[in-house]
Amino acid sequence: MKKTDILAAFEKHKVLAIIRLHDSDDVIPVGEALVKGGIKMIELTLTTPKALEKIEELCSMYEEKKAKTDVLIGAGSVLSAQDVKRAVKAGARFVVSPIFKKEIIEEAHKRDVVVICGAFTPTEILRASEAGSDIVKVFPAEIISPVYVQSVLAPMPHLRMMPTGGITLANVGDWLQAGAVAVGVGGALLDSTAIAARQFDVITKRAEKFVAYLQSRA
Repeated sequence: MKKTDILAAFEKHKVLAIIRLHDSDDVIPVGEALVKGGIKMIELTLTTPKALEKIEELCSMYEEKKAKTDVLIGAGSVLSAQDVKRAVKAGARFVVSPIFKKEIIEEAHKRDVVVICGAFTPTEILRASEAGSDIVKVFPAEIISPVYVQSVLAPMPHLRMMPTGGITLANVGDWLQAGAVAVGVGGALLDSTAIAARQFDVITKRAEKFVAYLQSRA
């Protein structure tokens, strides 16, 4: 899949599900539950134990030619060029960082994968975009509101922003209406109590609600 196709997928599907777990054994069933619920884009953070191994496993499960699916797997919490190298080697189609670091962007460009760097202020967001971040992760979004995104886009409408943090089913429409190209969703999809109880159908149902809502807006 080409880089342009991956960016188009972000614009189409709108929700990037973020998996950040303490137990690596939960990664695959959680990923399967999300996909079963209709989620097409999954970020596994490198803070998760055995993250690279699990990225490789997820990619193998959902690789286009084998599974005939359009599910995309990426790596999150990427903090260095070395992280990019390892993530891409494991099969990540995109890399996400909570920070703006030029070496991350440069390494992602070398490997022709989508890169999403984090920023917060209007100046940081613009600098990340100008440095080559394909989408800018506005983080932490829980301490701002959709009006912030709308206000930043007013003088700079070319920016592609993905708010992450505090996104829920109740407010996702407001963020997208404000102009966000996509949103990063973690806690609103991954119920920790359900995961501990191995009730992965709860995650599937949450994913289904997000997907149904987004489809109703299309």
